[in-house]
Amino acid sequence: MGKIKTACVIDDDEIYSYSVDWIIKTNELAEKILFFSNGKLAIDFFIENLNHPENLPDVVLLDINMPVLDGWQFMDEYVKLKTAIDKKIIFYMVSSTIDEDDYTKSRMYTEIVDFIVKPITISALTDIADKFE
Repeated sequence: MGKIKTACVIDDDEIYSYSVDWIIKTNELAEKILFFSNGKLAIDFFIENLNHPENLPDVVLLDINMPVLDGWQFMDEYVKLKTAIDKKIIFYMVSSTIDEDDYTKSRMYTEIVDFIVKPITISALTDIADKFE
């Protein structure tokens, strides 16, 4: 079983965040987990740590619909920063949406490797962690 060094959840749903936290900790899928309730808080963290890539996550679980800065707006800001970040970060768009336009839009970002429909499962998180073997 693989293990992620640092995972990040960007989502305003407290219950979802709690369940992801529980799954990751219970199954020891990551050494550290970062949580942000909106994209603005997350992008600010990324900016603050541009010169400290060891503080940045290896994997991000990103929600679409959030206040302040939604998932798409976060990705637009991240793309602008990407060249300044000396670390490969893998993004998963995670949403309860069934809108085909959201699936299509997620494929427009080369940084987003997959679209996961909520609720996220133990199996899905284990599959993500296994990529870090």
